[in-house]
Amino acid sequence: MNSKFVFFPLVAAGFVVALAPTHAVAQQPNTFTVYASGLEAPRGLRFGPDGYLYVAEAGTGGTNGTGSACQQVPPPIGPYTGDKTARISKISQDGTRTTVASGFPSAANGTGGLLGVADVAFIDGTLYALVAGGGCSHGNPDSPSGVARVDLVTGQWNLIANLGDYIKTHPAKFESPDDFEPDGTFYGMIAVDGLLYAIEPNHGQMFSVSRSGRIREVIDTSASQGHIVPTAVAERDGKFYVGNLNLFPIDPQWARILTIAKGDYDDDNFAPGFDIKQRRYNVVSSKAGFTTVVAVGFGPDGLLYALELSAAAGNPTPGAGKVVRVKRSGEIEDVVTGLSVPTGMTFGPDGGLYISNFGAAAPGAGQILRFDIAPGW
Repeated sequence: MNSKFVFFPLVAAGFVVALAPTHAVAQQPNTFTVYASGLEAPRGLRFGPDGYLYVAEAGTGGTNGTGSACQQVPPPIGPYTGDKTARISKISQDGTRTTVASGFPSAANGTGGLLGVADVAFIDGTLYALVAGGGCSHGNPDSPSGVARVDLVTGQWNLIANLGDYIKTHPAKFESPDDFEPDGTFYGMIAVDGLLYAIEPNHGQMFSVSRSGRIREVIDTSASQGHIVPTAVAERDGKFYVGNLNLFPIDPQWARILTIAKGDYDDDNFAPGFDIKQRRYNVVSSKAGFTTVVAVGFGPDGLLYALELSAAAGNPTPGAGKVVRVKRSGEIEDVVTGLSVPTGMTFGPDGGLYISNFGAAAPGAGQILRFDIAPGW
């Protein structure tokens, strides 16, 4: 096997890119503004009920290693070094950044890629964070990866679900020993009907987490799709739409968006001894034509939008990131182009599209850009 196809999926899952900002964005077909700047590897972002934009930041990593204390990530990606430098910020309408909570585990790998707080979501006004930089293999043995509940008043947070430990006792069907993260590289999270749904790219699993911290595996995409590096999830009418990064080097338009739904079967159609014991989520359709998907979401026009880290062949390229959407005809069209290693997006209550730009770049280079998007058809 070509070693690049062993290591690059892991590189992709951890977004191993260390680029200095050379420009904000290329000329856009849409009106945009720089909503905020100076962020430390911004990832997922959501508007809170108070009108502020909340941004997950992966942080700056650290210098704490673990040596042989636990299973390490294979080189050249591993070993990681870590510390408590990740945070969550909130951005006001005038672009002022305020730290909401800090001291989350952050980890830097051998090529400069960062893991930290990966995403944020709200349930009934309570903020939850998806923590990706924790665990022994990331240089933070006393701070696991998982889902944390954040007190918006005090900034204190506590881990309610230890996903790092859970994946060790609930392994995926397909796990390559040469491309393996023992503590996972959790990336996308959404809130649906009082539950949180988190995606783990390296293992290819999606988990649900209740407000009490109960964890369940929703689906293991590796069982049917292999190692496709799923990163992003959206939900509509009980169905999940999961986008994947795919393998590196980048081969444009080979990433997909999977539709995942519960099976709806007639039990009488099964052979004796093969009746369904439990209705589970399954991949029911797959739409190709995307490249390096890192976020998906539905716009005000009801169409599905996908954020692509880099649409150029080869390695991630500044200026090659973009947003596409799926038209009602099924055609995939460009909406925003010229982004530089973007890593997250969300639609605001004002209908604008907000994007974490330079999210997979050096800490301090991160921006939030706001775009006015014309409705699609």
